[in-house]
Amino acid sequence: MVRTLLTGTLVAALMAGTADADTLREALVSAYQTNPTLTAQRQTLESTDAQVAIAKAAGRPQVSATVGLNRYITQTGVLATGGKGPTLSTGVNVSYPLFNGGSVRNNVKAAETRVEAGRATLTAVEGDVFTNAVGSYMDVIRDRAIVELNQNNVKVLTTNLEATRDRFQIGDLTRTDVAQSEARLQLGYAQLATAQGNAAASEATYRQQIGHPPGDLSPPPPLPPLPASDDEAVRIALADNPDLLSIARQEVASGYDVNVAKAGRLPTLSAQASGDYAANIGGNAPQGFPNTGTQTAIGLGATIPIFQGGLPAARIRQAQAQQGELREQVVGTERAVVQQTRAAYANYEAAQQAIQAQTVAVQANQLALEGNRAEQSVGTRTIIEVLNAEQDLLNSQVALVTAKRDAYVAGFQLLNAMGQAQAQDLGLDGGPLYDPLGNYRRVANNWNDWATDPAHVPAATRTVSPQEMPANPIVTPQIEPAGINATPPSSPGVTTQPAANPSVLAPLPSESPERG
Repeated sequence: MVRTLLTGTLVAALMAGTADADTLREALVSAYQTNPTLTAQRQTLESTDAQVAIAKAAGRPQVSATVGLNRYITQTGVLATGGKGPTLSTGVNVSYPLFNGGSVRNNVKAAETRVEAGRATLTAVEGDVFTNAVGSYMDVIRDRAIVELNQNNVKVLTTNLEATRDRFQIGDLTRTDVAQSEARLQLGYAQLATAQGNAAASEATYRQQIGHPPGDLSPPPPLPPLPASDDEAVRIALADNPDLLSIARQEVASGYDVNVAKAGRLPTLSAQASGDYAANIGGNAPQGFPNTGTQTAIGLGATIPIFQGGLPAARIRQAQAQQGELREQVVGTERAVVQQTRAAYANYEAAQQAIQAQTVAVQANQLALEGNRAEQSVGTRTIIEVLNAEQDLLNSQVALVTAKRDAYVAGFQLLNAMGQAQAQDLGLDGGPLYDPLGNYRRVANNWNDWATDPAHVPAATRTVSPQEMPANPIVTPQIEPAGINATPPSSPGVTTQPAANPSVLAPLPSESPERG
């Protein structure tokens, strides 16, 4: 219920936008469709899906054929039959595994469980990509605002310097006052240059995360109501965090791996059938021998391991150690989730308090600056005091802009830690959502040896513009000019998630390892 309320509010907030500027919603849609970190993780999941079919294939019938064409060069003694061929031989062999010590069953369950872990990892990567996208979006807004504040500060300081020089010319002020004004103006230029550099870096990061340079950005929508306490946030995170779900499913899969290793000490049994055909195609068979012959057979084949040099025990110990490693990682991931959640909550609360304090500070510094200017005009304040008041106002304005950015990013980080920053939570409508079940249904039960997929075409878009291309680039596909596209093209391989499936983490069969 809490998750529904939080995400529903965020969806409603993201629906609001400004027609004349890029919105956060459009930025997230672009990142969802074209960010290479996310599109690569989808391919990783599809690779994991194929492991299920690989595991199932070991328990299916195996059919093979042999063909031989031979001619005898020499024959002596009892082998001298009088015919040298050539002879043609063909055969068909069918084998069906009846018992493999449980290795096939446990391999399949391990693969299915790792698919669940892979889906959770994809969800976690999706949330991380969105968090980075939100951070880059807010960084551009913050740094552009700081540039504007510093530009205004330079204008004010330039006016101050001109007025100071005029008053110096009439003897109302001293050369010291002029020097102080000049020094403060140069400091303003330095601060403006730094702010412009930071803004350029933020725009480059935005271009990397979103896939195109930022245009005019709209203010972000308000965040949904967040948990009232860090304890409540941690409870939600421990129930929904996809990183924790992923490592937990990997630990379950490792239990099946232990059982697979134990199967190496057990007998295997298979049913076998074969048919063979031989023909003397030279037509010179010995007297009394036919030119052709056939043979068929059925039977059972068993392999009983007696001594393998300690190999099964070593494999079991290896699997058990890997399971132990994952069990330790479960605890480590849980610790990290708790830390991330509490840190994001604390940062959000601190930023909210900073916003309140800096808002008051801006108002107070504005009054102080006005008072200093008025008092300086009648000779009760010095130029340096006015300059200091102007710098104090600039500092508080920059701090207020920074606090607003920090609060929003920390709030979204908290949503991500609680597992509530994925596409389905945000209600993105820039195209169909990626359905991780679609590829699984297509490949997991495949029996066709000749089935294949076309070569993958990257869904991620490049951000290189034609002007940036060197004469001999390392990567040479067709370059599309970088630019803002409010409705980016849908990605290849993205299919609509069925409405009947409420979660991309729908469990597969076999929730716990079978022992023995």
